Amino acid sequence: MDVMHAKCAGLDVHQQTVVACARLAIGRSVTYDVRTFATTTPELLALTDWLTAHGCTHVAMESTGVYWKPVWQVLDGSFELVLANAMHVRNIPGRKTDVNDATWIADLLAHGLIRGSFVPPAPVQELRDLTRTRKQLVREIAQHTLRIQKTLEQANIKLTGVLADILGVSGRAILHAIVTGEADPERLAGLANERVKAPRADLVAALHGRITAHHRFMLKLHLTQLEALHIAVRDVEARLGEALAPFRAAVDRLITMPGISETVARVIVAEIGFDMSRFPTAAHLVSWAGLCPRLHESAGKRLSNRTRPSNPWLKTTLVQAAWSAARHKDSYFRAQFLRIKSRRGPKKAVLAVAASMLTAAYHMLKTDSDYRDLGVDHFDRRDKAKLAKRLIARLHDLGLAVEIRAA
Repeated sequence: MDVMHAKCAGLDVHQQTVVACARLAIGRSVTYDVRTFATTTPELLALTDWLTAHGCTHVAMESTGVYWKPVWQVLDGSFELVLANAMHVRNIPGRKTDVNDATWIADLLAHGLIRGSFVPPAPVQELRDLTRTRKQLVREIAQHTLRIQKTLEQANIKLTGVLADILGVSGRAILHAIVTGEADPERLAGLANERVKAPRADLVAALHGRITAHHRFMLKLHLTQLEALHIAVRDVEARLGEALAPFRAAVDRLITMPGISETVARVIVAEIGFDMSRFPTAAHLVSWAGLCPRLHESAGKRLSNRTRPSNPWLKTTLVQAAWSAARHKDSYFRAQFLRIKSRRGPKKAVLAVAASMLTAAYHMLKTDSDYRDLGVDHFDRRDKAKLAKRLIARLHDLGLAVEIRAA
């Protein structure tokens, strides 16, 4: 097997230590030098000097949690770095040690058998941290909202049945009054906004309950957490606005696509970046996002075509956006959704729409162009002859004779 890199190294990264193996090929002889370094910054700088002294040009490491990131940041710029998927560089069973792992990674790298993972530049990584943190904060807000509903149910306060949003203007006013000690249903109902659609009698009946000091404590606790989370979300969004300044044009371009909001556009840019040269084709990007069927065959049989586990931040966001795009009338995405839904069901249809949206985003970012919809009648125009044949056959099935001539 041809050697692609004569002097390279493999790193087995852990939380506290990094086992480095320098592979040096001189003629037909190959030597290995293995050394263990700590993960502190001075030790990582010493690792850089050690690899430089050996003349290493390429360095590979596994993507182990977040432990690889500080190592990558220190080595970046000094070597050609390759981040390997841990599932793709498994060592031979029965030979599992840190030294063997580092040596195995070095051997794979020397022969060009490691496919590097996508590592975005530092500004995109910062943007990715912000968008993911915002999503986690929003999830926590939803969790605390559910806990408030649970506490109200325990106190037999049926507020969720009369208010569309218990954390709206009316709901917050009533909850704060309950926390301060108010228990009279009439007074609590009087705090509701005049735009509440529920009759006052229903509101008063829903506010009859058995509120205890424990319930008030729990409600106060969750409301305090919610206020802190809302402040955190506003701070993250303000920081996002600053971090998005270099990518503003890409975000504005993506918003022109049906189903893509400002939040979704931010997530797309944060997860895939703005430079599409990292992905040879749109199909590579769709596969990386886990939005296409897997290929798993044996003995000529297709064993499974389920989508593989992948980036949960991008995939879930695109699926949510696809549901929205499928409801846009007079759009290609709605036509695609209805076409596939009739044969494969709504779940597979929405995945196909998400894949189409990511494909469109790839070409929009690569060519710096806005979205151009193919139209709701795209499939009819593309398959005009096939559609006419199917409709004629259907009319024959109904017992009707049809004569066809050009309009």
